[in-house]
Formats: sequence, C-alpha cells, structure tokens
Amino acid sequence: MMMKKITLLVLSVLFSLFAYAQDTFPVRGLAIAAPEKENVDRFVKFINEELAPRNINTLILRVDYNFKYKTHPELAQENGLSQADVDKMVAACQKHNIAIIPQVNLLGHQSWHSTLGKLLEVYPEFDETPGIQLPENYEWPNEDDLYCKSYCPLHPGVHKVVFEVMDEIVAAFKADAFHAGMDEVFYIGHEDCPRCQGRDKAELFAGELTKIRNHLALKNRRLWIWGDRLIDGKTTGIGLWEASYNNTYRAIDMIPKDVMICDWHYERPDPTAVYFAMKGLDVATSPWRNTPVALQQKQMMLDLRANATPEMKEHFTGIMQTVWSGAGGFLDRFYTESEEDSDAKCFKALFGKK
Repeated sequence: MMMKKITLLVLSVLFSLFAYAQDTFPVRGLAIAAPEKENVDRFVKFINEELAPRNINTLILRVDYNFKYKTHPELAQENGLSQADVDKMVAACQKHNIAIIPQVNLLGHQSWHSTLGKLLEVYPEFDETPGIQLPENYEWPNEDDLYCKSYCPLHPGVHKVVFEVMDEIVAAFKADAFHAGMDEVFYIGHEDCPRCQGRDKAELFAGELTKIRNHLALKNRRLWIWGDRLIDGKTTGIGLWEASYNNTYRAIDMIPKDVMICDWHYERPDPTAVYFAMKGLDVATSPWRNTPVALQQKQMMLDLRANATPEMKEHFTGIMQTVWSGAGGFLDRFYTESEEDSDAKCFKALFGKK
C-alpha cells in the first residue's frame, strides 16, 4: 500500500512538472496602463506578491505622457510619474527577472473620442487630419471615419519629438525594448494631408515602423507593436478593428523581421499567430477579458509550440494578457472576489493562482 502511494505521488509530481513545462512560454506577460501616481506602491506590491509567484516574466506598461519628461516637459501630464516612482517599479521587476517594457502610442491613437492626446494638443502641426475636428459628443460610425487621430509620419519635425520621448522613457525604465502601439490606425495617407496624400498606405505604415525600429536598434533595443494593421481584415473576415481595411496589411512584407508582434483578439481565438510566424515574426497571442476565448488562445499557442517545426516553434513566444483600464481599476477587480467575467478573472484563469 505504501509503495502504491509513493508511486502515485511520484506520478502526480511528474504530471505537475510536465504540465508546468507545457505552460512555460518564453513570454508570460501582462500589458496594462502604468499606475497613477497614487497607486504606485500598491502596484509594486502587486508585482511582488502576484506577478512574481505566477512566473510573469514580461510587463508592458502604457506610459504615454504619464511621466515627468525632462526632454519635453510640455508633454508631461500634470500629475505624471516621477523617476522615483518609476524606480520603485523597475526595482521590483528586476528583483523577479521581469522584463519591463514601456509603451507610448506612436502614429495612431493621438486622440480619444472628443479629446486630443498630449502630442497633438501641444504640436497641432503634426496632425495628419487638421481639418477634421473632434466632436463635442463622439459617435461611431461618423461621416469622417474618425476613431482616433494620427500624427503625420512625413512631417519633418515629428520624429525629433517622439524619438526624444521614446529614448527618455526607455532609459527611465532601464528597458531593452519599447512598445510603440501602432494599432487601429485609421488615418494614414489621408487625402487632405499635403505630404501623405496619394501615397501607398502600406508603404507609409512600413516606413514609420522601420524608422522607429531603426532608431531603437541604434542602442540594441527591440520594437514591439500590436499586430492588427498587418492583417487583411476583408479577406480574413476579421474586420476593421482587429485587422486592416485600408491596405496597411501589405506592410508585413516590408518591415524588419525582428519586430515583436502582440496579436490581439478578444471575442474569437483567430489563429493569426500562424500567419505572423510564417512571415518570420515572433508573436504572442493577446487576450483581454473573455476567459473562455483566452483559454482557447492559450491552448492554441501550446499546441503550436508542441507541433511546429523547430524553425517555426520559437516564433510562437507565448501570451500577453491585456488590460484596457487604469491600473487602479484593475487592482480593484483583481482583489475582489466576483463571478463576473473580467480582465482580472481572465488573468487568474490564464496564469493560475500563486
């Protein structure tokens, strides 16, 4: 009887180790807004007590202008993070070998509904569509096809500003990678832009991405982006949000192969990770708050890594959970026991209990 119990115990341990090995992705990540200043200590506690025990190894923080920039103080939010605030998060991540990757939205997402983002507020001359005014009450769809504004990638002054911001935030977080966003770019090569009108939208997108990538590469830093603009939304049926209707998808054959793709799908586990991998790009599948779909995405990535050729396997890097609210709101949901499906519940389902 004792031998039987020992055998069962050994088998149980081996099974647990095997299951854990199957779930050990090169990327086990969380993408979330950088915390508000008042939530920094709470967020550091979350890193130490929740991310580390779950073996999270990558943390993308959407900083944008929530930082007291010294190169461009005119872009900094009034109550932005200080370097001391950032240092607390960096120290916690370094302690647990978590790679921290700051994000500033480049190209698209330069406005939200009826509010301009800091870049176009301060530098309106960078606006790709200055003739399209933000409405008092935003609605979609609208006659201008306005979702979020973009900066003009061919404006002669834009890169001096955004590259200085990018360099400062990467240095502040002691990072070796940077996330540029570049998702949901609806305005590009607009007919009213004197510089971009008539140009190939795929070439414009690829050109901007390559400029950003090349600038980062000068200091051996890697570019990460969301992958939706590189997917043909019409042919795949995926649509204009999680993929492109304005032909930017052709840029996938024009960009450097060392760009890291976060492949987001929220309502359906579309298998587009295979597409990115077959183009020679590393990819992490990126769910949000639909737990059943997220678990399918995770299993799909496990299956791909288990069954792919050696040449393809390493392109399937893992999973990057996304959170599209403030860090404080996410922490509230995380520490509240609720049966309601949410990003916090999804996170726990994907990465288990500590």
